[in-house]
Amino acid sequence: MEGTIRSSESTAAPETVFDVAADLAAYPEWTTGVSVVEILEETGEGLAARARFEVAGFVKRIAYELVYEYDRPHRIAWKAVPGDDIEAMEGYYEFRPNDSGGTEILYALRVEPAFTVPGFLRRQAEKQIISSALRGLRRRAEAAETAETAGND
Repeated sequence: MEGTIRSSESTAAPETVFDVAADLAAYPEWTTGVSVVEILEETGEGLAARARFEVAGFVKRIAYELVYEYDRPHRIAWKAVPGDDIEAMEGYYEFRPNDSGGTEILYALRVEPAFTVPGFLRRQAEKQIISSALRGLRRRAEAAETAETAGND
């Protein structure tokens, strides 16, 4: 996939990281810039099949819809429905168990806005989105796992 790919390590198990990443409605609580998530359709398992997002962009507020595919607990992939703000967007999270019982999180993203943005700015935006999302996802998953462990004691 052309675009930006980054990885991060989490002490949380892949299942926990997957569950946090799949809970799209909670993104405004932990993902920088995401102000609205509306679940438009669900899968038979209750996961979001299609969702509408509003985010604070560099120059303006951006709205877009994403269609999701899941391979629990290994991968979440998405593609944008072309719209006024986004011409094309695709990405994925991969969750790989590591030797310490945690997770290597891989995040790939390619964004083509429907308005003119120089290539280097687009790549910088992708990097910033990915770094922020990985940091938030890691923190949220580790907090969820800590809370779950404390509740089982």
